[in-house]
Order: sequence, then C-alpha cells, then structure tokens
Amino acid sequence: MLTEKQRMEKGLIYIPMDQEILDKQLKYINMVHKYNKTKATQVKKRQKMLKKMFAKVGENCYFEAPLYSNFGCKHVYLGNHVYSNFNLTLVDDGNIYIGNDVMIAPNVTIATAGHPINAKLRQIGYQYNQDVHIGSNVWIGAGAIIMPGVTIGDNTIIGAGSIVTKDIPSGVVAVGNPCKVMREVSERDNKYFFKELEIDWDDLNFK
Repeated sequence: MLTEKQRMEKGLIYIPMDQEILDKQLKYINMVHKYNKTKATQVKKRQKMLKKMFAKVGENCYFEAPLYSNFGCKHVYLGNHVYSNFNLTLVDDGNIYIGNDVMIAPNVTIATAGHPINAKLRQIGYQYNQDVHIGSNVWIGAGAIIMPGVTIGDNTIIGAGSIVTKDIPSGVVAVGNPCKVMREVSERDNKYFFKELEIDWDDLNFK
C-alpha cells in the first residue's frame, strides 16, 4: 500500500494532514515566514533566501514581501527575471512552473490544490494536486486567481480580477470570471501603451 506522501507524488488523491507530509511542509513554510520579516533594503539577503526556498530560481528574480506559500515555495520553478508584487499566494502542493520575464501584480493566487466533489472524501480530508504552467513574458494582473491544472501561454496578459479555470493561449489579452480571451496582442499594441497614449519609442532607454 502506498503512503500518503507516495500518493501525493504520483498525482493521486491523498490526505495532506499525514504527519510525514506535514513535517516537511512546516519546515519549508518557516523559511517563508523568515523571508517576510526581511526589509526591502535587504536585497542580497532576499535573493539568497529565494534560492533556498524555491525549487529553481533563474537570474534576477525578486518577490516583494509578504509572500505566502502552502509548501514553502519548494515546488515552484522560476525562469529568469520573474517579479512578484505584494501578497502573492502560492498554493504549491503541486508544481508551479513560471517562465522568463513574468510580472505578477499584487494579491495574485496561483493554486495547484483542489478537493474532490465527493462529500465523503472531503470529510476525510482528501486532496488532489494539478500542476500549473505559466509561460514567458506573461503579465498577471492584480487579484487574479490561477486555478489547478491551468497552462498560460507566452506573451499573454491576464486581466486584473480574472479567475483562470482553463488554459489560455499565447499572445492574447484574457479577462473575466471565468477568464476568457478578449483579443489577440496586435500591431496597435506597438503604438499605444494605454488607451490613446502613444509609446515614445525614440526617447525610451531601449536596447
């Protein structure tokens, strides 16, 4: 018979309150609490802590505090240049994969964990995990919620307050509850940065 930890690792429903799982989980969560007590000026200290906390950290990643994580960020894989604003919540019982040059606005939740619809299983405390994949050059707006099993393609914007329950393709602007594609990223976006406000390309410090 499989242990609850083995069931978790195989992607089966399992009981997360199992002591073997809790012992590791609480150890990892303690590191996140320490991170949240650091000061904004302690940039180097935060970078060192991120490398200990996360499963993988690319170059120039920065996460504002407070940061919350159900499994201490130990199942989160970061590309290069990932930035998160305040109050990011990572329900990372399953794996979360984040690409390069991703921006995450305040109060975003990325969740991999869910519970069965069957009431008897929920009463016992069963849970399941489904990995989340976020591509490169993605911007996730304030207050968005990314649900278990979702994949978001490259170069996509998720609007503020969206609840993403299904996969979102690359190169689109998607918003709403449930989150749906509103439009593709287009040539117009090379001219305007907000409504009718034009990008002054000639004066930008742009390589």
